[in-house]
Amino acid sequence: MALIIALLLAFTLFLVSRAEISSKLGINYGRVSDDIPSAYESIEIIKSLNAGRVKLYDANPEILKLLAGTKLKVSIMVQNHEIIGIAMNHTLADQWVLNNVFPYIPQTVIRYILVGNEVLSSNSEYDRSIWINLVPAMHAIKTSLKAHNISNIKVGTPLAMDALQTTFPPSSASFRPEINQSVMVPLLQFLNHTKSYFFIDVYPYFPWSENSSNITLDFALFTSNTSYTDPATGLVYNNLLDQMLDSVNFAMAKLGYPNIPLAIAETGWPNAGDIDQIGANLHNAAIYNRNLIKKITAKPALGTPARPGRVIPTFIFSLFNENQKTGPGTERHWGIVHPNGEPVYEIDLAGKRSELDYAPLPAAYNNVPYKGKLWCVVSGHARVEDLGAVLNFVCGQGNGTCDALTPGKACYEPISVYDHASYAFSSYWSQFRNKGATCYFNGLARQTMINPSRRSCEFPSVTL
Repeated sequence: MALIIALLLAFTLFLVSRAEISSKLGINYGRVSDDIPSAYESIEIIKSLNAGRVKLYDANPEILKLLAGTKLKVSIMVQNHEIIGIAMNHTLADQWVLNNVFPYIPQTVIRYILVGNEVLSSNSEYDRSIWINLVPAMHAIKTSLKAHNISNIKVGTPLAMDALQTTFPPSSASFRPEINQSVMVPLLQFLNHTKSYFFIDVYPYFPWSENSSNITLDFALFTSNTSYTDPATGLVYNNLLDQMLDSVNFAMAKLGYPNIPLAIAETGWPNAGDIDQIGANLHNAAIYNRNLIKKITAKPALGTPARPGRVIPTFIFSLFNENQKTGPGTERHWGIVHPNGEPVYEIDLAGKRSELDYAPLPAAYNNVPYKGKLWCVVSGHARVEDLGAVLNFVCGQGNGTCDALTPGKACYEPISVYDHASYAFSSYWSQFRNKGATCYFNGLARQTMINPSRRSCEFPSVTL
């Protein structure tokens, strides 16, 4: 109880000093795609959505020039591969600021520099070397800004929820032990000293989809009539987002920093996905984002149960679907606008549009887990010249993946790259799905419920 009292007292003082923060929603402008509009057209779309902020995953000069005069508050990013160099060489930090900030301000309203993107989510030896250089790089960027008399740009870093060891109930949350003292304490010291935000990527879709038997969809979509009470604090939660946000608040408080403000660097809901990805559909995406906007733009501000009345700067993910992202289908389906500028579903980032003004949404079609067999086959748009290299890779992995494709075996005929690739994709996916393999294969594959087996050639499948 002492922890929650400390959180509330610290936050009351914080509110007095930050009353001017805008609640206007921002949008993440990702560009890992080959079918999105030009930068000029994209910015026009962002303006038409009534966005207040835009977040880039780099510091693209064309985009930054085009944002001049728009009044959009802009977030730019130091990319992960730049962190070590900037941390070790302050000349590089100065050069980064001179190249990516100076040419554009004040006409372009740069307000945030985010150092890295979900740096703590990767765990290779190289990634761990980035971990220890993250906060030094943030210091270097901030020092350079200060040396050039730039005081209105906050420096932060967006982390994913996997930075936490535990998240439920919120009061029990803590950061992972391997980063707790080495990364998180210095990070929180920096954010507290510079009065910056703890930027978090928070997606209720993922904990719900992984545990839909225990978490209701309504609780994830802000439409629940039921609530959860944290047994240690007595705080009452009416939605999953608040639970997740307060888990970060409590984890920070346990390290002695109860008053660092949160900013949501990414949140959203996928508008489509693979067959085995429950609840990824247009209906749920529209409901989640519309209700998110209603919550974030509410006046007076709602905050969270542990920090009531708090304005939380928020960026929705994302502007467009990004068709060149790898991994499961949801990775490519978070957009709120089609490449032609038409909305995937109607939405108003200013939060001023009434729910009654929206056209009816298509019914949700996959809100319960799929049960049955699935296969992974060549997608309809795959070109034969692209399949060869992927087929060679898949069959080169051993484990009998392509044994049935050898001469004289059951699946050797018809001798077709398409047929061989479909068998190989299904065989590989069925073997390695539990180890993280997806039915993607450089965008050349898709899941199907229709058994592609023929005569004596039995395609391996995944059973859900």
